[in-house]
Amino acid sequence: MTLRIDAHQHFWKLERGDYRWLGPELAPLYRDFGPLDLAPLRARHRIDGSVAVQAADTLAETEFLLGLAEREPSVLGVVGWVDLEAHDAPDTLARLAEHPKLVGVRPMLQDLPDERWILRESVAPALRALVELDLAFDALVKPRHLPHLVTLVERHPDLRIVVDHGAKPDIAAGRDWSGFSAWVSHLRTLGGQPLLHCKLSGLPTESRVDWTREDLRPHVAALLGAFGPERMMWGSDWPVVELGGGYDRWMNASQALVDHLNPAEQLALFGATAAGFYGLELKTLP
Repeated sequence: MTLRIDAHQHFWKLERGDYRWLGPELAPLYRDFGPLDLAPLRARHRIDGSVAVQAADTLAETEFLLGLAEREPSVLGVVGWVDLEAHDAPDTLARLAEHPKLVGVRPMLQDLPDERWILRESVAPALRALVELDLAFDALVKPRHLPHLVTLVERHPDLRIVVDHGAKPDIAAGRDWSGFSAWVSHLRTLGGQPLLHCKLSGLPTESRVDWTREDLRPHVAALLGAFGPERMMWGSDWPVVELGGGYDRWMNASQALVDHLNPAEQLALFGATAAGFYGLELKTLP
């Protein structure tokens, strides 16, 4: 079965009250977003299903998404949130993993004051539990975190890791960004690890409002060069992508930027990689 999958999108309901980053100043995002809002976009771009990713750092967020996934067949998997530093984190993960649509977890590393938080010994038992439970780890990081991610891979070589949003390079600064070379170098190091994957997502919101495909091209090329299409998966980052031009604009740009790939590579990037990495065929499809 060939699937076309959006490997990274969000749902939220404001009345839940735990989206601390989301306020009225982010007007395009400051409302509820649910499956009915996403449905016409999925239909327009022939998306069979999606992976819903946490947007709040609470256990209630994970349970909210899993409950939604039970009612919505197009949600093929959920990447939730668990306090990985809690003493009972392994038990919590084991309980949540009983749900067939839980496919991974994501701590919001980009927002934590300690850049080395994921390397704390207090987190290690939860990371080992992820491996034992066959759950993935979504790394929400920025370029400054990449050296620590390299260390994480060395310590936990069996942990399935996917880098969200290409580690959020400063595309707005263009090739003048002083960290471009270091970002590429770290990506190549990480790309040498066979279990490590990367999402082609989130780039529009790291760009200027008036970004063009050419603004994104060197960054997309660097990501493909580091991981190859077989270990990359396309994600919309909807509805956050509304801050960067919207779903349609990002999808159309993505397709144009990878049109040099052969059909098999494009199938991987737009679905097969996500299905394999998250085990979606095994866990959620008939």
